[in-house]
Amino acid sequence: MIQEFSVRNFRSFKDEATLSFEATKDTTFEDTQVVTVAPQVRLLRFAVIYGPNASGKSNLLLALDFLRRFWFHNPKTMDDAIDVDPFLLDAHTPTEPSVFKLVFFVGETKYKYELALDQHVVYREELSYYKTHQPTLLLERGLEQGQSTLKLHSSLKVSRAVLEALTVKCLPNMSFFAARKKVNCTLALVDAARDWMQNGGMQVIKTDTEMFDYANRKLLDDTDLKAYLLQFVHRADFNITGIKTRKEAIPLEEVFEGLQHGTASVAEVLKEASLSGKKLYQLHTYFEHTVVDDHGEPQHYMLPENLQSRGTSRAFGVEAGIYTAIKKQCFLPVDEIDSSLHPEVVAFMIEQFLQEKGRSQLLVTTHYDPLLSRVDDLFRKDSVWFTEKEANGSSSLYALIEFKGLNKIRSLQHAYRNGRFGALPNIY
Repeated sequence: MIQEFSVRNFRSFKDEATLSFEATKDTTFEDTQVVTVAPQVRLLRFAVIYGPNASGKSNLLLALDFLRRFWFHNPKTMDDAIDVDPFLLDAHTPTEPSVFKLVFFVGETKYKYELALDQHVVYREELSYYKTHQPTLLLERGLEQGQSTLKLHSSLKVSRAVLEALTVKCLPNMSFFAARKKVNCTLALVDAARDWMQNGGMQVIKTDTEMFDYANRKLLDDTDLKAYLLQFVHRADFNITGIKTRKEAIPLEEVFEGLQHGTASVAEVLKEASLSGKKLYQLHTYFEHTVVDDHGEPQHYMLPENLQSRGTSRAFGVEAGIYTAIKKQCFLPVDEIDSSLHPEVVAFMIEQFLQEKGRSQLLVTTHYDPLLSRVDDLFRKDSVWFTEKEANGSSSLYALIEFKGLNKIRSLQHAYRNGRFGALPNIY
């Protein structure tokens, strides 16, 4: 589970911003929304971020997503650029490193990961774990004369040959963990963190993420997911009573005709498939809608996915993502969860997630402030965060619990709308 995440000099975050999942002493929803991962450490399963447009909400999720992708990205050459964007509204930050810090738990073991890099090289990469209250540095990676340097803790018992192989494979523009995959060795404590990194986080669901494709791939073989989604769409009143997903062969000549901007390698693969008689497949999902005819009799109709509303499509896919996060006990970020969805459906989604126990975590951004009226009814005060744009164009991040006198406020929603917590657009 994630305890906290910090980012500096990335997109709109010029100064360091830290999002924490550590719970306060409040015991509201203790059984389902709080997980005790170690003595004296209680982590939240849910967090929501409010803020006006262009205040940094999405960029915080993209920072987490960048880290997830970079850990195992394998550049073709050491000259390939790193896809990281520094803060550009300043004379100095574009040439300074972007810095990321992540504190997380694997079982009861606490880890801290730190990364400093620019668009060309990694300057520093460190992994520590906490055997006591003080961290033990397991991995220390630096940069000297344009080449990566590497130090591993003696407890890992790595031979000189293995250390040299890891150092050679660790190009200046890649993560240690991408290089680690190329060397056959055992690094127990490091590998436990690596496995969590590989399986503990999901790709951010953006407002333009094609959710049907995501859900289709999983629906074909996962009967539990189908039952979960059917129950959801039924309870959410989408008028859907059945779901069927099937593979349908695509004639290769149609693929060639529709290929307008494919690379040469894609065209060659398609050509080879055509010559060998292979088939390409596309997944299609059909939804059963049950209606009552003029005689009061129920009638069933199967409609394809392209005839479903955008809201149905997004709800269908987001719920598939939430189901996966619960099943795999991992972290899922969803940007603007209210996009194309009715507010009651959004609240229902969050409620469904929070009713589950386990170590899954959900981080969402939203503009839908009526959810604030559900604080202490649906989720906790320490789950609420805000982003705000400063005069210099940078983003700041702060928590609701930083404000005093919250228990005296009758309506957090009204207080937010009246500017009590900031994070509102300045409309003149």
